Amino acid sequence: MPISVGKPRSFPAVTAPLRAIVTATLALELLRPGEIALVLTDDATSRALNRRWRRIDRATDVLSFDYGTRAGRVSGDLVVSLDRLGAQAKRFRVTPGHELARLVIHGTLHLTGHDHHAAGERRRMRALERKALAESRVPVAALSRALPR
Repeated sequence: MPISVGKPRSFPAVTAPLRAIVTATLALELLRPGEIALVLTDDATSRALNRRWRRIDRATDVLSFDYGTRAGRVSGDLVVSLDRLGAQAKRFRVTPGHELARLVIHGTLHLTGHDHHAAGERRRMRALERKALAESRVPVAALSRALPR
């Protein structure tokens, strides 16, 4: 399978919806998944990776490691902090499933070359996030059912 998902055992039934969300997000850019690894982890791992690869010594919600696009197929790694996900779901008043979907979409857009450093880039990326969430209603709902509040 081109999209692998590493997750805690306490997160049953999330693999298929996560794969569907990544695939739908890539399709918005007329791309397909190559080899993509999606890892659900904790703040400690997120912080260590962020410190090592970005020289930023703090946990972050999602990290994307782009390995390139070849023949319309995107490859890379996505790392999502479940600790950040929980805090953000509460702050944004959404289900953990919805926030997980948003983070995976955000990370996938980074894999396609999008960024949010400049205001125009940020607006474009947010618009694509909203579109991908709308296109992924069914898998987002499945995540919301699968993850505890």
